Amino acid sequence: MSKNPDWTRDQHLLAFRLYNEIPFGSIHTGNPKLQSLANLIGRGINAVSLKLANFARLDPVQQKRNIKGMSHGAKGEEEIWTAYLQNPEAIALESDRVLATWTGKTVEDVAEIETYDLPPEGTERAAVVKIRANQSFFRRRVLSAFDFKCCVTGLTSPTLLNASHILPWASDKTNRLNPKNGLCLNALHDRAFDRHLMWIDQTGLVRFAPNLRTSKGQNASAVEWLTRREGQPLILPEKFAPDSAFLKEHAAKCVTKSYS
Repeated sequence: MSKNPDWTRDQHLLAFRLYNEIPFGSIHTGNPKLQSLANLIGRGINAVSLKLANFARLDPVQQKRNIKGMSHGAKGEEEIWTAYLQNPEAIALESDRVLATWTGKTVEDVAEIETYDLPPEGTERAAVVKIRANQSFFRRRVLSAFDFKCCVTGLTSPTLLNASHILPWASDKTNRLNPKNGLCLNALHDRAFDRHLMWIDQTGLVRFAPNLRTSKGQNASAVEWLTRREGQPLILPEKFAPDSAFLKEHAAKCVTKSYS
């Protein structure tokens, strides 16, 4: 048997999955997530680190930063990347299924999907799991891009952070898993953004609907906390900065509702 057999499709999928859930700066041999993957697939930690760096050579965001892996990476990397570009939802779900198989878990477990409200086993459940698994993939990708930091407040508690779609999941199928269609927000500002009470203006500054402060019965101190970042710049990530066209479209809806 070859001492270093070629990477299989499963192994490439698992490496691709990890590439999308950790910040680029954490791709190094001291990261326990890389060691965990190395142990799972029977590869050395250096090989896993290099594989993730090789995925970066295909990433347009990293190409602009002149980040490179090996000049001639493996064909398997290109196959996975191309397949993802063609059908991101299918590849995201396949990577979860592969991880579930390799770890002896369920897709629900590896994608961290709540199961209490899932339908019974069958076609309907499979459809719901697919949607939630893809939403989980989007969450991991956006939060890692923002280095697990709220882009409005700087809050770094993962349990309080959401991956907010700029253009809604239901209305824009093309950009459902596009990390440039996402913001890392704490739960309250995520709600305000989703309800068109908060937006990012064309200069990249945070804005809030005036009626947040003028509505009767409001708790002044609570509203002050929510809106205190008014006029401050968004905390932008190095990787996958939000698309300005998406932000402009969202802002236009917010302004229309706020001043109508």
